[in-house]
Amino acid sequence: MRTTVDADNFSSILISNSIIDKNLYSFQTYACPLYLYSEHDSQNTLYNKEKRLPNLNKEIIEKITRCLALEFTNEKESRKNTFAPIDILDYIYAVLHHPHYRKKYKEFLKIDFPRVPYPKDAKTFWLLVKLGCEIRQIHLLENSVVNRPITKFPIGGDNLVDKISYETEKVWINDKQYFDKVPKTVWEFYIGGYQPAQKWLKNRKAQNLNFEDIQHYQKIIVALFETDRLMKEVGNIKMTE
Repeated sequence: MRTTVDADNFSSILISNSIIDKNLYSFQTYACPLYLYSEHDSQNTLYNKEKRLPNLNKEIIEKITRCLALEFTNEKESRKNTFAPIDILDYIYAVLHHPHYRKKYKEFLKIDFPRVPYPKDAKTFWLLVKLGCEIRQIHLLENSVVNRPITKFPIGGDNLVDKISYETEKVWINDKQYFDKVPKTVWEFYIGGYQPAQKWLKNRKAQNLNFEDIQHYQKIIVALFETDRLMKEVGNIKMTE
């Protein structure tokens, strides 16, 4: 998804596996579904298997097919020398998280939709697909790595989100309780124009966190940490000649 918010650093790219509102982020959010589904009435849906089609430009897919010498399939297959819509999505997601890409096209990204370069060869394509897949799954909290906390919440109490502050890898939610071992890069990390590690807590000001809330916040910290790490890996890949 691309939003109209103008930020100094391009980070207004999000992914969702659910239906979103057009005002999800800022006053306008552009959603680009990977597949389009045909419309059925309820009776037909019971008897006909719903078919989906890739929401991709055929001319662009044909050009990528020629460039990579691969066969495009509407659904992911195990056959070698094929690629599918999900691979295109992961490639794009990796490119849009490439630090050099964001820096080089910074001014253009402020005023228009991202222009994604064609993959230069199959090897580069699959490297970016792999990393893009990891970032996508982490952002959707589908990757098992998010279930392995890197932080602790060591002090018991009422878990009231009161005075939020950050100091020496500690995220304080009140005068006594804090999340420990939170890297500064994670605390300051931007996704979608916001700093999730901060905004998630601010949105829960004056609330008491329950066990699931604490677990979820720890997953967010892991997701941000892994995003930063994977973006560095993506940055080591040269996308174009």
